[in-house]
Amino acid sequence: MEADRIENNFTYYKPTEGQAVRYVHIRDHAKVFAYVIENACPDSREKSLAMTKLEEAVMWANAAIARNEKGEA
Repeated sequence: MEADRIENNFTYYKPTEGQAVRYVHIRDHAKVFAYVIENACPDSREKSLAMTKLEEAVMWANAAIARNEKGEA
């Protein structure tokens, strides 16, 4: 990994007001979809993986904002 990428990926960026609103927006929509999965799918390994991947999607979406629209470090 390049040093600049390591620095970017492992630095805390304080969210700006606009970013925080989008983090909540992403989480809120993911929560709705999580309930869809919970209610539509039988308990199974696949359902667990779907929930895990949804959590990962939220994390990576928020990381995209934090890492590429830097607030205050």
